[in-house]
Amino acid sequence: MAQSKRKKRMFNVILPLIKKQTQLVGYEIEDLNGRSISYDLTRMLKGKGALIRFYLTVKDDIGTATANQFELMPYHTKRMVKKGTDYVEDSFVTKCKDTNVRIKPLLVTRRKVSRAVKKALRDKAREELSIWAASKDSQELFEEILRNKIQKELSLKLKKIYPLSLCDIRMLETTK
Repeated sequence: MAQSKRKKRMFNVILPLIKKQTQLVGYEIEDLNGRSISYDLTRMLKGKGALIRFYLTVKDDIGTATANQFELMPYHTKRMVKKGTDYVEDSFVTKCKDTNVRIKPLLVTRRKVSRAVKKALRDKAREELSIWAASKDSQELFEEILRNKIQKELSLKLKKIYPLSLCDIRMLETTK
């Protein structure tokens, strides 16, 4: 018996977080359900090497993508950490309104600093980011990171401990 050939087609998918639309290939629109796609934000964020991953859901023959991971590219972080400076990293899981999120902040000081200053920066950043995440849902968190809102607020609060040359979120991902 002969099998009928199925032809792949292009389906439109809406990315509401970055206000874009893209096309994906598949046999049926339902095949796209549960798929994940990556989108490079380097041009959109003016040279800040970043990648965002979306999770696709199909409802009423319309594909919609919700963000589930934001990540700064390693080449961008290496470029920001200069000789004669220190960097502070952290990784922790905290609750937001609809799910748990893993946040990895990256803080770069202007000069070499002591271990006590690094610890104070790390602890204050963790405290502020936990408070910030608890009051918002996950999509609002991604929006504020793309608009650079939380990074500015965090930098102003951490400046009282030690002035920073860079205050950024290296990674934000939702956990199931």
